[in-house]
Amino acid sequence: MDVGVFIPIGNNGWLISANSPQYKPSFALNKHITLRAEHFGLDFVLSMIKLRGFGGKTEFWDHNLESFTLMAGLAAVTTRIGLYATAPVLALPPAIVARMATTIDSISGGRFGLNLITGWQRPEYSQMGLWPGDQFFATRYDYLTEYATILQELWATGQSDLKGQYFQMEDCRMLPKPQAPIKLICAGSSAQGMAFSAQYADYNFCLGAGVNTPRAFAPSAEKLQQEAARTGRKVGTFVLIMIIADETDEAAFARWNHYKAGIDEEAIAWLGLQAAADTRADTHIGQVVNPVSAVNFNMGTLVGSYAGVARMLDEMAEVPGTSGALLTFDDFVIGIEAFGTRIQPLMTSRRHVAALAAEA
Repeated sequence: MDVGVFIPIGNNGWLISANSPQYKPSFALNKHITLRAEHFGLDFVLSMIKLRGFGGKTEFWDHNLESFTLMAGLAAVTTRIGLYATAPVLALPPAIVARMATTIDSISGGRFGLNLITGWQRPEYSQMGLWPGDQFFATRYDYLTEYATILQELWATGQSDLKGQYFQMEDCRMLPKPQAPIKLICAGSSAQGMAFSAQYADYNFCLGAGVNTPRAFAPSAEKLQQEAARTGRKVGTFVLIMIIADETDEAAFARWNHYKAGIDEEAIAWLGLQAAADTRADTHIGQVVNPVSAVNFNMGTLVGSYAGVARMLDEMAEVPGTSGALLTFDDFVIGIEAFGTRIQPLMTSRRHVAALAAEA
């Protein structure tokens, strides 16, 4: 199983709590985490893009870096680890994204990939006059299909003439072509999103679910494999998971309960308000805003001793269709060290990198 880190490009990571570690994003912080991840033999890091935060007393995600420029900087200081930036497709034309991706491919020596997002938080785009209207919620994968087609045409041939509903390319040229295939990731959970990933992506993200239920994402992984069988392509699932680990289960759960007690209700209310704009029932947004554990977006959460978390990650690896895990931590600096030195060496699914952990 591949393992990556969802690096903290936004303030306070993925905990919407006044009791969690409070910090602003910086290149230095993300460089440190990425270099430690590379040292421990992890496979990739990925940065999101967030153009407007949730506010509240923690100013949650009000402070954010930009994904492509961050990953370009990280490409220059790393040598092995894979790097994924996120493209907000309503804000960046596909021909520009294709060229930026090719540039980071050059900087990294062929280690770059791209996460495509259609956008679900309307104010991110309406604040810039870029929101096309709420009908976009229903048509966004039609838009993304044209977008991805242009990217793949430019990367493969250096030219695109696509004439679609949303894009009119006129002998669009882009050289040089990337030196390595640029893999695409999408986070589609709706029927449309899964179908898109099966046709165009190499991986599809899904949210894990619940606390210490490592196989809860299995239905999503199975659904993706069914869609991929229809297209005849190989598409894997990456599972988004938060790790809160300590010497004992009791110590780890004490931290988890402390974070939940400090939930930023104002920021959560903003999240719920924006999520409600998309009324479709089959997206992941309903899970994200569920009050059961909105403090960390209701992502799957593994809480426990280092040995217990290692066992649960190995359980995840056994779910058919699983390509990897995308990890977040309550404290990224402490968490990446604990993963590399205390958790990964115990994982059967990561035996191939155990020697690197032992050298730390």
